[in-house]
Amino acid sequence: MVLVVWPSCIFDPQLGSNKKQKTEEEEEEVELGFDNALLPLANYDDDIKDEDEDDDMKVANNRRRAIEIRRDCPYLDTVNRQVLDFDFEKFCSVSLSNLNVYACLVCGKYFQGRGHKSHAYTHSLEAGHHVYINLRTEKVYCLPDGYEINDPSLDDIRHVLNPRFSRDQVLQLDRSKQWSRALDGSNYLPGMVGLNNIKDTDFVNVTIQSLMRVTPLRNFFLIPENYSHSKSVLVHRFGELTRKIWHARNFKGQVSPHEFLQAVMKASKKRFRIGAQSDPVEFMSWLLNTLHTDLKSSKTKSSIIHQCFQGELEVVKETHVKDGATSNIVAETSRMPFLMLGLDLPPPPLFKDVMEKNIIPQVPLFNILKKFDGESVTEVVRPRIARMKYRVTRLPQYLILHMRRFTKNNFFVEKNPTLVNFPVKNLELKDYIPLPTPPREEEEKKLRTKYDLIANIVHEGKPGEGSYKVSVQRKSEELWYEMQDLHVAETLPQMVALSETYMQIYEQQQPTHTPPPQQQQQQQLE
Repeated sequence: MVLVVWPSCIFDPQLGSNKKQKTEEEEEEVELGFDNALLPLANYDDDIKDEDEDDDMKVANNRRRAIEIRRDCPYLDTVNRQVLDFDFEKFCSVSLSNLNVYACLVCGKYFQGRGHKSHAYTHSLEAGHHVYINLRTEKVYCLPDGYEINDPSLDDIRHVLNPRFSRDQVLQLDRSKQWSRALDGSNYLPGMVGLNNIKDTDFVNVTIQSLMRVTPLRNFFLIPENYSHSKSVLVHRFGELTRKIWHARNFKGQVSPHEFLQAVMKASKKRFRIGAQSDPVEFMSWLLNTLHTDLKSSKTKSSIIHQCFQGELEVVKETHVKDGATSNIVAETSRMPFLMLGLDLPPPPLFKDVMEKNIIPQVPLFNILKKFDGESVTEVVRPRIARMKYRVTRLPQYLILHMRRFTKNNFFVEKNPTLVNFPVKNLELKDYIPLPTPPREEEEKKLRTKYDLIANIVHEGKPGEGSYKVSVQRKSEELWYEMQDLHVAETLPQMVALSETYMQIYEQQQPTHTPPPQQQQQQQLE
């Protein structure tokens, strides 16, 4: 079946006038079907720009141009899904331009334009590759003939290029136990796919894998309409990466965070970059604050980041103030929000045991949590010497803890090998940290103080030379998986606690009187 749309005039009886048929460029804008906040960054004009014409001739030819749409194409059997990889930046392999880029569905390379003097057109003649997809509009064309291919067999490619989730699919993610099969025959779990370590980017991978376990955050970024108002490239790249990680129809069982890393490098002004190892705690702090800034509403000043991670501390600062010959202690009390809590490890022993081996000290998590009981004193020297007392006044839904395992001085970095003993389930904070009492009896039921571990980041090796891995929980089966770049393997929860933990994410337990999980997730999506 061949459908030819000729440029003509269409009479509108309601308007009583003639309106011109939409050009191909306008049709692409209408049929896009989703908002792309990255569009203002580049001017995507149609392929007539490749012709040597003046502006008037461009407009005239654009209006006269016919769009031929075919449901069948003799070259569809040349499409090679094995070579398609949409995880990298959408730049033409010849001109290095990101304007109007097409992917060759035969060899997987990217080319600019499809006009008679474009790189994609030239490639179709030289290599004999005829099927191309526009990476922005997702429309497929046959070159050099120039007609559009409308065949449902290409929908799987569109879904890999731009994964989509309905709200009902999002609600079922934590209930699904189904495995997916890649094109090479390997099986993978959606949400548990490995991430490529491009070059010393394991600190990014463990951070991303940890955040993928935060259900409200994940659900928010799986629906692009939730953040369509944001013009931040970082926000949209994070959303794309989230959808690819949880997509059940990927062509391969791993994902490359290359485009997300490029956005990170630009947004952080190369503070975090490919080829330079960094600290996942610093990266987590920067990422959450940056996403919040780019997402927050102008009215409420809130965002999904603060809704998930923000708690509040009461800080008492005691300083010595000299008044002539006397010295007085001045105490200042303030409230400050937090997204994560830093815990101080006890110094490791300097002696050895009878077997001449270094003793590896251990400390219960509850002992180092006493820093936030409102009575323990923490001495600081910057910006001036002071005694600090901290007390948690509001608990977040997701509690991020990080252990200060590394100590830096002018010469080298030291790593504290102390093991932290922590519970995987039922971390009860009220037994160790005095928490605020709700003003009314009925609100006491809303005080949720029990937490379950959902992600545990570990550093292995020497400081500055080691690597990072993370253990995460899959909620649908309550199983634990160890993830290190592309390596994904099931592990026991007992093994999670036997490691030099560096950063953890705990999820607040929901009381029994709350709505069922599906209803809660529906509220989060709304």
